[in-house]
Amino acid sequence: MGIAQHPSVVTMPNVAEPYPSLLGFLCERFPAIPREIWAQRIAEGKVLDENGQRLTLETEYVPLRRIFYFREVLCEPHIPFAEKILFLDHEILVACKPHFLPVTPGGRYVDECLLHRLRSSTGIEDLVPLHRIDRGTAGLVLFSVNKKSRGLYAGLFLNRQIEKTYQAVAACQPLQGRASWNVETRIERGEPGFRMKTAPGRVNASSAIKLVEVRGKLARFTLRPYTGKTHQLRIHMSGIGFAILNDRYYPELLAESADNFAAPLQLLAQSLRFKDPLSGRDREFSSGRELLW
Repeated sequence: MGIAQHPSVVTMPNVAEPYPSLLGFLCERFPAIPREIWAQRIAEGKVLDENGQRLTLETEYVPLRRIFYFREVLCEPHIPFAEKILFLDHEILVACKPHFLPVTPGGRYVDECLLHRLRSSTGIEDLVPLHRIDRGTAGLVLFSVNKKSRGLYAGLFLNRQIEKTYQAVAACQPLQGRASWNVETRIERGEPGFRMKTAPGRVNASSAIKLVEVRGKLARFTLRPYTGKTHQLRIHMSGIGFAILNDRYYPELLAESADNFAAPLQLLAQSLRFKDPLSGRDREFSSGRELLW
């Protein structure tokens, strides 16, 4: 069994009374985990409050209170690809993630994630990712090393002061002379919950997409997301008729199957550009990875 060395966190929503029990909330929030497993974890002291104190089955529900727990999986898949550290100083770490490796623990993955691997290889326990990319996507992830400056670097993403560039490969469709798109949509959680969808309403996702090159039946694109909604680029590419090669979610959800390491999603977080909030210097990092092109 794999058990996370660092806790995950969940916040009790601000719901109307009567409040659920602690056990009832956890079972509803994580339906894939049986009730008896949560009860056992609580009894064993594996569910904690913000001060590291053990919670019990009698602990009352408190809206907006944070709960810390340790993820457990019976059989964790191994991801046979290596990450690479591109930059490290006293404030930030920039890593290039391989396809199939999640950034943080989730689902079947505890130790097999970029965060755990980097904590293990660098010995930096306070390492925290400042943003996420999909498990299927390869490329750059920026981490905070220093708690004191973490808010400054996180602000780059909150205030859209960081330029992210992606590369994607898709099956080539008739272009009719068009080579660029500015896509603006509203993206909401769909069904099942891990899959997103476009919906009517106020725009919350914006991307610039540009055709770079066509080779036979494949086309390569440069993508610049101006917002950071989950699966945004995958949805926007699919929406203009160019589903990213080997995408198992969009436009159609394919049946669940084991990872095909020979056919990774052809999406790469290629570069990050920003003005360093401490030094004021312009920073630019590039992945160095290439897609199957």
